[in-house]
Amino acid sequence: MPVVKIIELIGSSPDSWKDAVENAVKEAARTVKNIKGVHVKRCTAKVKDNKIVEYRADVKIAFIVER
Repeated sequence: MPVVKIIELIGSSPDSWKDAVENAVKEAARTVKNIKGVHVKRCTAKVKDNKIVEYRADVKIAFIVER
């Protein structure tokens, strides 16, 4: 029976929340293998001069632990 571990990250992007989520997964994949899913907990944004300048996504990434 596999063991699944979950880590929590915050991804960011100047363009969109979708890109922020993808950036979080891409960064996790640099050191984590067997990523099986991502859960988007919350999306926020940084605002400057009444405009969004950075999109942020708080995500949980699930992966299978290798033994």
